[in-house]
Amino acid sequence: MTAKATYVGNLRVENLHIKSNTKYFTDAPTDNHGKGEAFSPTDTVATALANCMLTVMGIKAEQLQVELKNTYAEVTKTMASNPRRISKVEVKIHFPKVFDDKTTQILEKTAKTCPVLQSLHPDMQKDIEFIYPAK
Repeated sequence: MTAKATYVGNLRVENLHIKSNTKYFTDAPTDNHGKGEAFSPTDTVATALANCMLTVMGIKAEQLQVELKNTYAEVTKTMASNPRRISKVEVKIHFPKVFDDKTTQILEKTAKTCPVLQSLHPDMQKDIEFIYPAK
């Protein structure tokens, strides 16, 4: 078992990661009967994409012996209705420094092969942008 999700009432779910015993909560969003006091389940999907991209780039960066510390992603999720679903995820990955062209190509290609990106429905629009400081 990977995780245990328990409905605790008031449209809130407690999520337990079995191996590490860490927890996080999800809450229904304000536009769907919730209080919006925590990530919604769809927020976690959109954010998982950024987490996955940063993680696989981190693995590749270690292999390339380059530093990715303080690289961050901004995530924007757009919902659709009928059926209610994520229609678009925008991820802007901000790098704290400029890399040489070869490293840049490798990191960007690696990000685009992350398992979460490969698992998302093909009809979902995915806008991925890589942002570097001005040279």
